[in-house]
Amino acid sequence: MKDKAGKELTMREVSKKTVNRLQNIALEFGILCLHVIGYIPIHFVRRLFYRLAGIKIGKGSTLHMGISFYQPDNIVIGEDSIIGEGTVLDGRANLTIGDHVDIASEVMIYNSQHNINDENFAAIEESVVIKDYVFIGPRAIILPGVTIGKGAVVAAGAVVSKDVADFAIVGGVPAEVIGERKIKELHYKLGRARWFR
Repeated sequence: MKDKAGKELTMREVSKKTVNRLQNIALEFGILCLHVIGYIPIHFVRRLFYRLAGIKIGKGSTLHMGISFYQPDNIVIGEDSIIGEGTVLDGRANLTIGDHVDIASEVMIYNSQHNINDENFAAIEESVVIKDYVFIGPRAIILPGVTIGKGAVVAAGAVVSKDVADFAIVGGVPAEVIGERKIKELHYKLGRARWFR
């Protein structure tokens, strides 16, 4: 038996590749199930299944319909946070979302990407950290290895490829600092979940 590059494989290598393939199929099936569950129009039911899949979700946090997950067991969401409809949460490396974080609809948070300079186009995985009281506007993209500081704001449609300082407001492609949040003592609560959203 040969691999995709034409190299002859030993029985041990074939066995290892077979086990790896079966594990990937099981993972993909689990992600498919989460995708289907993501369209159940009852919030607390979705949240129950997400927790069973290994996502750590803090008290009072809301995950709206249609969220896509990659490897959910590396995702941690703090308390009183809201994740909007159609968001992508990548757990192939650690993804940590703090308390009182408001993530709008269709935001994409990735922590894995291909190395375009690698001869095998191998994946690079780096953790993403989003600290407390962050607001991320609709359709923003957060790339691997980024930390978004406490109270920061990411404008709609921004592509964040480097760390964002506490209370900074960033926007654009690539995202650059366009302002600073004036209020530094943040104590607000985002509120209760909409049951059928």
